[in-house]
Amino acid sequence: MKKIALIVNTDKPKAVACAEKIADMFCENGAEIVTLIKFADCGVLNGVNNFDIFPTYDELFSDCDFAVTVGGDGTIIHSAKYAAIYDKPMIGVNVGRLGFAAEVEPDNIADLLRILKDDFSVNNRMLLDVSISHSDGTCENYLAVNDATVARGRLSRIIDIFVSLDNSPISEYHADGILFSTPTGSTAYSLSAGGPVIYPEMECILLTPICPHSLISRSVIFDGNSVLNTTVKIRDNNPAVISIDGEHNIEINSDDLITIKKSTKNLRLIKLYDRNFYQLLNEKLKERKSR
Repeated sequence: MKKIALIVNTDKPKAVACAEKIADMFCENGAEIVTLIKFADCGVLNGVNNFDIFPTYDELFSDCDFAVTVGGDGTIIHSAKYAAIYDKPMIGVNVGRLGFAAEVEPDNIADLLRILKDDFSVNNRMLLDVSISHSDGTCENYLAVNDATVARGRLSRIIDIFVSLDNSPISEYHADGILFSTPTGSTAYSLSAGGPVIYPEMECILLTPICPHSLISRSVIFDGNSVLNTTVKIRDNNPAVISIDGEHNIEINSDDLITIKKSTKNLRLIKLYDRNFYQLLNEKLKERKSR
């Protein structure tokens, strides 16, 4: 019996209603639903008999065989870190606005049953390891699915950002910030900042300046095996901030060192359809323009 982890954006009533249907559908076809207490409390297990409940994401993902998210890209990104750590395939149902990373629309949830028959392919997505070495000797480590953003603090104006490649200085930016993105993240914040679109299964690191004060500052694509180091020059004793996928925000000072490199972990996204990535991207961008 296959165990399906169900993760839901409970802020969206449509997502909760859709998750109820998915849970019921899987159980009727011989699968077991596993989910978090907070999702069960919202009613996604109404009418479901075969289920288990866990208090944490770590316990949930260590126990399941596959994960299904119901919400938008934010729901996928948050869950993706755990899916990568525990090496579990994941698929998203789009109940958000655009859903670049989601595979299934609510009208097509019956297609999810193909997972029980192993009738699917898997796309491997590169992730980033982000290490922050503070001047006091402490170090913080994060996993980025989309991007890591180094940006000015709330009170500072512009920051000077220095980037090294494999310990050799290569560039300096006078800007509001810079983005280090995965190919998956190239269609997120980086795209809005003027960065290029990268095929999501490639392995590379994309650097995109944010509002640079130079006409020659452009995005740069580095080989996936590159190790990038970054420091910032702080003005008026105001810390800058590094944001990991928009979830973790850490203050950084002039003596702090940020290291960006390809993670040894991959995100395994389940694919049910043979669709052209660029054609799908154009459709999503047209939807964004019409909203």
